[in-house]
Amino acid sequence: MTEQTRQTQVQAMSDTTIRVRQSLKKRYAREKRFRLFGMIAIIASLTFLAVLIISITIRGLPAFKQTFINLDVTLDAQTLGVDETADENALRRANYNGAIRNSLLELFPDVSSRKEKRALYSFVSKGGQYDLQAQVMADPALIGQTVNVWLPVGDDTSGYLRGHIDTTLPEKKRRFKDNQIAWVEELRSNGQIETRFNSTFFSRGDSREPELAGIKGSLFGSLLTLLVTLTLSFPIAVATAIYLEEFAPKNRWTDIIEVNINNLAAVPSIVFGLLGLAIFINFFQLPRSAPIVGGLVLSLMTLPTIIISARAALKSVPPSIRDAALGLGASRLQVVFHHVLPLAMPGILTGTIIGMAQALGETAPLLMIGMVAFIVDVPTTLTDPATVLPVQIFQWADLPEKGFVEKTSAAIMVLLGFLILMNATAVFLRRKFERKW
Repeated sequence: MTEQTRQTQVQAMSDTTIRVRQSLKKRYAREKRFRLFGMIAIIASLTFLAVLIISITIRGLPAFKQTFINLDVTLDAQTLGVDETADENALRRANYNGAIRNSLLELFPDVSSRKEKRALYSFVSKGGQYDLQAQVMADPALIGQTVNVWLPVGDDTSGYLRGHIDTTLPEKKRRFKDNQIAWVEELRSNGQIETRFNSTFFSRGDSREPELAGIKGSLFGSLLTLLVTLTLSFPIAVATAIYLEEFAPKNRWTDIIEVNINNLAAVPSIVFGLLGLAIFINFFQLPRSAPIVGGLVLSLMTLPTIIISARAALKSVPPSIRDAALGLGASRLQVVFHHVLPLAMPGILTGTIIGMAQALGETAPLLMIGMVAFIVDVPTTLTDPATVLPVQIFQWADLPEKGFVEKTSAAIMVLLGFLILMNATAVFLRRKFERKW
């Protein structure tokens, strides 16, 4: 080999090395850019999530507090229209609101005009008379006496005390007038205004008055609806997954079934609501706005999710488990229920909990079957009129009062808490019982 040929080969190798290094440099630069874009996307998504949670928390925290006013209420028999010998129905219909108004007028005797009286009466929530009613019905001997009670304040008064009313605006542009501000400040200076934990939010159903509205009815409605959903969807979905994965022959019909199950998992949830409206309500004449209908609709919606996760869990069990059991003389049924299913159960439970969490947050299908109705009473059976927590949030979000804005955010916090708890339970079960093969 001549010296010139050797130099030519060395030069060619140098050029190739340079091109390879340049190519590697460009590839590494693309990888760095890709990682950078991924980090930016993660940081942006976490930032948006943090802003969402923080904004909901800031708006919702005031709803967990309730303001009360202390009054000395004289339960005069003439004002109430009953005496201590009255029966239960008469005591329930007594004029407790009049007794509360008289106590307010005693605190501010200078109030005389009808407009001022109406402004003064708004200090106490309309639910105050029911609190007073409960005390008198528990002890009718209180009639004729003066009792010291703490009653919830009205929405406007609560808004002023929480700083939601801009007092720098002209009086004509404010719902809370100057005389009301003076009265409230006098009561506050006398220690007759107090803020406590809002137990009403968890102990009462819905109300037209924001200070009285609670989520107890919607919580019980969600519980009954999910109970029906779990009772129906879990056994049907697991049985379907076992049949398709362990017993069904592999042919065109099972392929069609599998494709349809996968497609149903992507169907918009409102379609299931339309199906429930047409079949369960119009055809079978089941009651509208009932947990049993909501559970049936949500069962149809969650079945594909649980079936797919159950099949994946069954498929993850090694074939050697099946072969060993069959080799020892077990039947196909014994192999599945004694060996395969117990090993796949953690994954099945995880998919079931995720499906239930999805059902808990659904609104659209339940709107179609009438669970958007205004329900005050707490449901006790599967056929009672009811609503669920997401629908309750939907209803409150459409109301203009500041109190309902706070209640909406607080209800979202409760719903997110349940969803986080359910997903955390799914993660815990998967990590605790998952087997490594």
